[in-house]
Amino acid sequence: MEEEAWTGGRDGARFGRRWGRAAEGRGLAWRSTVVIAVVVMAGTGFAARNQSGREALDALGRVLLLLAAAPLVFRHRRPVPVVFAVAGLTLAYLAAGYPYGPVFVLVAVACFAAVVHGHRTAAWWALGLLWAGHLLIAHALYRRLPPAGDGPASWGQELPAAAFAVAVLAASELVRVRREQWAQHRAERAAAERRRADEERLRIARELHDVLAHSIAVINVQAGVGLALLDSDPEQARTALTTIKAASKEALGEVRQVLDTLRAPGDAPRTPAPGLDRLPDLVEQAAAAGLTVTVTTSGPRTALPPGADLAAFRIVQEALTNVVRHSASRAARVEIARGPGRLDLRVDDDGPATGTEAGGSGNGLAGMRERAAALGGTIEAGARPDGGFRVHAVLPLPVEETP
Repeated sequence: MEEEAWTGGRDGARFGRRWGRAAEGRGLAWRSTVVIAVVVMAGTGFAARNQSGREALDALGRVLLLLAAAPLVFRHRRPVPVVFAVAGLTLAYLAAGYPYGPVFVLVAVACFAAVVHGHRTAAWWALGLLWAGHLLIAHALYRRLPPAGDGPASWGQELPAAAFAVAVLAASELVRVRREQWAQHRAERAAAERRRADEERLRIARELHDVLAHSIAVINVQAGVGLALLDSDPEQARTALTTIKAASKEALGEVRQVLDTLRAPGDAPRTPAPGLDRLPDLVEQAAAAGLTVTVTTSGPRTALPPGADLAAFRIVQEALTNVVRHSASRAARVEIARGPGRLDLRVDDDGPATGTEAGGSGNGLAGMRERAAALGGTIEAGARPDGGFRVHAVLPLPVEETP
């Protein structure tokens, strides 16, 4: 809990790890408490030299100081009991008439731990009760308490005491707020990292699906043709096997490109990402699977942004793959229209659907929608009123990319 909050640079993280070990209960604050106790004992002994009107710091006084410091060992595990115990023992030390001095450091440390752990009310009450008890001792009970012959304290000295209490609470609140901000920043950063990882995982899944689906669909069709014609038409079977070899080689190359990007994410890809300039290859592969594809284009032939170019190619590829898998039509039409600020893609076939299991994953349309949505575009896919199936995609383009 505490370790997650301190993330302010290397020093902050180092301090956070130490703080966290104690706060999470993996260890007690022994070392820091011993240091604080030694400082308080030495400082009080030095301060006692200039306070002749107070009781001498004897063994009982030193025991009270040690007793007041001892609960700080548990300040990260039990901050509320600790802050009240330290305040009460400090009040007992003052009631015994011993010298003022660093004893208030013990109260400050206990209040700081309580506020930082979210128990600000307990810290306020403990500090308020200590101040009220000091007022009672210094202005009402001084005749009954040591040192003998002591008079009432000056009201002017209560102002520094009040200022000290306010400073302790303010400093504790400042640290608490800073820790909450650091914790929130760390949580937001972790959420952003998870979001980026999820987006990258989906991108890789889409890319692998699109790379493999089309090639395997072609291989599946050609394998069926080769098996059917193996005895009756060996030459046609040979052609089918040649197509299978070419499709598998291309699929392996694209899969290797995706894997290379994963292994060295900072390096540029060895081969450029596919785009609409590879549409003739796509048409040729579809023809090898027995599908005749007609392509028509309109609008200016300007270069597309890489993201839109890749998305357009994958959408057309997936649409043609679905025709090969799911449609009885052996012809498809691809229309590409470039206009001001948009790219329209339309892929039609005349159907009807085969209704047979084609071996696909069922994620093709979802992948197309995700690609379009990532660019701020839209996808419409469904049966046409006159039969067949249509995929219509609209991808936004920067205005400067069009004349």
